[in-house]
Amino acid sequence: MKNEEPNATKIIVLGGLGEVGKNMYCVMHKDSIVIVDAGVSFPGSELMGVDYVLPDFTFLKENEDKIKALLITHGHEDHIGGIPFLLQSINIPAIYAPNHAKELIAVKLQDRNIRYDNLFVYTDKTRLKFQEIEVEFFRLTHSIPDSHGISITTPDGRIICTGDYKFDLTPIGPMSDLYKMAKLGEEGVDLLIGDSTNALNEGFSNSESVVDESLNEMFEQWKNNRLIIATFASNIYRVKHIFETCYKHNRKICIFGRSMENNINISLNGGYIDHKEILITPEEANNLKPGEVTILCTGSQGEPLAALSRISNGTHKQIKLRPDDVVIFSSSAIPGNALSITKTINKLCLKGVKVYTNNILQDLHTSGHANEEEIKLMIRLIRPKYLMPFHGDYRMLKKQANIGINCGIPKENTFIMKNGDTLCLKNHVITRGESKPGADIYVDGNRVGEIGSAVIKDRKIMANEGILVVIINVDMKKRELLIKPNITTRGFILVNENEELIHKIENKAEQIVQADLDNPKANFATMKSDITETLYPYINSLTGRKPIILPIILDIKR
Repeated sequence: MKNEEPNATKIIVLGGLGEVGKNMYCVMHKDSIVIVDAGVSFPGSELMGVDYVLPDFTFLKENEDKIKALLITHGHEDHIGGIPFLLQSINIPAIYAPNHAKELIAVKLQDRNIRYDNLFVYTDKTRLKFQEIEVEFFRLTHSIPDSHGISITTPDGRIICTGDYKFDLTPIGPMSDLYKMAKLGEEGVDLLIGDSTNALNEGFSNSESVVDESLNEMFEQWKNNRLIIATFASNIYRVKHIFETCYKHNRKICIFGRSMENNINISLNGGYIDHKEILITPEEANNLKPGEVTILCTGSQGEPLAALSRISNGTHKQIKLRPDDVVIFSSSAIPGNALSITKTINKLCLKGVKVYTNNILQDLHTSGHANEEEIKLMIRLIRPKYLMPFHGDYRMLKKQANIGINCGIPKENTFIMKNGDTLCLKNHVITRGESKPGADIYVDGNRVGEIGSAVIKDRKIMANEGILVVIINVDMKKRELLIKPNITTRGFILVNENEELIHKIENKAEQIVQADLDNPKANFATMKSDITETLYPYINSLTGRKPIILPIILDIKR
C-alpha cells in the first residue's frame, strides 16, 4: 500500500490486464467516477460449468454513490458482456455507447428482461461533463462498426483509452480519425491506456480490403459450388463484404447461428450492411442450385453447439453437407481453440468437402487489433507522457511497454499493471497507488458470484476422481446403527465389478460410525467429519484415487 494524494485523479483497473477479456477501467476524481467498458471473458476448460467470468465489482459497490456513467468503446463481448450483470447489482446512472454497441446492449438487456431507460448514443462529436471530469471521443477502425477511443480530462491531466483499434488505410468502414488523435496529442496527453492484443506481431496488420480480394477470388474459383463461410458474428465489416460479394455474384445468403442473426439484423437496420433482399430461409437454400447459395454461420472456433460444428457432425436439422461444398474459415484461432477447430476441420474433410483456412497463401482473415508498427503510430500521434498497456496477457503488455520505450517514453513512465492496481494522476504526474486485488466472479446459469474457487475445485475432483456417497441409517436416540452403511459411487469405480473393495469401505465406515455412536458427545457433524477424514486416506491407500466423499446420515426413529 502506498500513500495517495486524497484529491488526485485515480485510474483503477478492474479487469483486462494479464488476460484478453473482461475489460473494465475506472477514472475517479474526488466524488465522481466514470467507468470505461464492462466486459466478460469466456472460461477455459478448467472452469467447469462456468458460462462467463466477470470482473470483481466490489470497488464499485463501495463507491456506488460516486458513479456518474459507464462509457463503452465498442460492442464486442469483452467490452459490453458484463453490463446485464453490472446493472443487476449496481446502480449505473447512465450508459453512453456508440450506436451499434447501443443496439447490441439493448438486445442483451431485453434477453434478460432488464429494463434500463438511460442508454444513450454518442458520436465523435459528443462531449460530456460530469462535475470536473470532461469526456470526448474519437473514431477508430476495428472489426466492428462505431469503435471509438475515449479522452477523459480532469483538473490533474488527460487520460486516453484506445479501446480496440488498428490502422487500416483502405478499410471497409470509416477510417480512424488521425487528425483528432494528433490534435489531442498536440494539446497534451498524460496517460495512454493502449490495446496490446497484437503487440507481439511485427509490422502492420493486413488491411480488410486484402481479405476482401482473397474472398472474392474464392467466389470466382468456386462459382458453381455452395459456399459455407464461418466467421466471427461481430466482424461486421467482413460480413458486409460477404453480402456485397454475394450480391455481385447473384448468390443468396442463408444465416445460421443466433449471434450471427442478431448482429446482422442490427447492422441491416442501422444501415451498416446493404442488400437485405438476398437473405433467404433454409428451405429456400435447399431448393436452389449450389452456385446460387452462400451459408454464413457461426462456429469458426469449433464451438460444440455452434452451427458449423453441428453441420460437420451431421446433426444440423436444416442443412446437410454435400460432397461439392466448399467451407471457408474467415477467421483465426483464438488461443486455446486450436484443437476444437482442428476437430471440426477433420470432420468436414471426412465428409469429402473442401476446407480453406487463413494462411500465408490465402488472406482469409485479418485481425482488428494493432500490430507493432500501428502501436508505434498511435504513440506518435497521442504523444503521451506515460503509458499503461492493457488488453493482453503479461508478455503482450510487456511488449507494448518496450515499444513505448523505443518511441521515447521513459521506462519509469511505463506501467505494467495487474487487475486491482491503481494509478494516481496529480498535476500531470503519475505514480502507483494502492492495489485492491479481487477474485473473478463466475456466472453459472442464473447464479452470479455463488460459484467460488472451492466449488470449481470440487468439480475438478469429481471430473478426475469421481464421488463416493456413504449412506448411514442410525437411531441417534438409541445410539444404534440400523443397517450396514451403503456405498454408491459415480465416476470412481463400478460397484458391480469391485465388490471386494466396496465391502472393505463399508466395513471401515461401519467401524467409524460405531465408534462415534459409542461416544455420547458425538453428533451428526462429528460423524460426517470422522467419516470423511478417515475414509479419504483409507481409500487413497487402497486405490491411489481421491474421490469426493459425501456422507449422508439419516436419523430414523423406531
